[in-house]
Amino acid sequence: EHKRGINAGYAKFETFPIWNLPLRHPVNIAYEAATADLDDVNMIDPFHLEAYGETTVNYNRDVEIFPVLTALFDAIFGECPYKSPTDMGVNMAGNAITDDEACREASCQILRRYYTSAVAVKKGDAPKAELFKQELLLKQAGITPEDRRVVGAALERAAESGTPAAAIELPDGQIVTGRTNPLLGAAASALLNTIKVLAGIPHEVKVMSEETLIPITTLKTSYMGAHNPRLHTDEMLIALSSSASTNPLAKAALESLPGLKGAEAHSSVILSRVDENVYRKLGIRLTCTPEYERGKDFV
Repeated sequence: EHKRGINAGYAKFETFPIWNLPLRHPVNIAYEAATADLDDVNMIDPFHLEAYGETTVNYNRDVEIFPVLTALFDAIFGECPYKSPTDMGVNMAGNAITDDEACREASCQILRRYYTSAVAVKKGDAPKAELFKQELLLKQAGITPEDRRVVGAALERAAESGTPAAAIELPDGQIVTGRTNPLLGAAASALLNTIKVLAGIPHEVKVMSEETLIPITTLKTSYMGAHNPRLHTDEMLIALSSSASTNPLAKAALESLPGLKGAEAHSSVILSRVDENVYRKLGIRLTCTPEYERGKDFV
C-alpha cells in the first residue's frame, strides 16, 4: 500500500487477553490455559506502563515483537503512531462484561483444558511442560481437578465396580453414571443410562435385548478380528436405532439425544477416538482421567 502511495496503518482486533482486566482475572487465566500448547504468557505491557503510567495486560508475543513493529512504522511513516502493543489493539470486550461473576464461573472450565493436556502428555502428544503450566494456572485460579463434578462421580463408580466408568452431568445438574459391562463399554453404558433418564425410562427397564447386541459383538470378534467385544457408543446407538422401529421405549430413548447438548462428562480411563467423537457430535463436553484401561497399552 505504501508503494502505491496509500498511507495505510495497522491495528489489530484480538479478544484475549483482555487488556483492561487484571492480569490474574479468571478470564485472562482461561486464555492462557487455552493457549498452553502455544506457550503464550500473559504479562503487564511494559511499553504502556512507561508511556502512560497505566497497567494493562498483553501477552508475550505482542510485547516481544513491538520493537520490530515500531521500526517498521519509523521506516515507512517516519514515526510510530503507537506507544505500546496495547495501543494498537481495538478490543473493548472487557467493557462489554455485564456479569463478572458469571464470567469468573465460566472461566473455571479451564479444568477441561487441564484434562486435555494431561491426556495428551500421557499419550506422548505433548510435552510435560504443558501440563505443568496447566497445573500452575489451576492454582492461580484457586481450583483443583476434583472441582469438576463429573470427575468424582466417575471415579467413585469405577472404584465401586472395579471396572472403567463414566459419568454425565445434564444441564439441570443431574449426574448419571455407567460402567463397563460384558456388552457395553463405559462410555456407551453411561450414554444409554443418561438418555433413559431423559426419556423417563426406569433404569431397570431394558430398551434393547441381548439378542440385539450379541450379534454385533460376535461380528466384531469372530469376523473383524477385534479383541474387545463390547460396543462403543456409535455401535450402541446403531443397535438402539434398529430397536426403535419395533420398541417404543427405544424410540423414546433415541429421540432424547438432543437433550444431551451442553452436558458435561468424564471417563475414569482414556476413551477411544470413536467414543470421543460421538460425545463431541452430541454436544457433550468430555474429559478423561489420564490413565489407560488396565491391560491396555493404547486405545
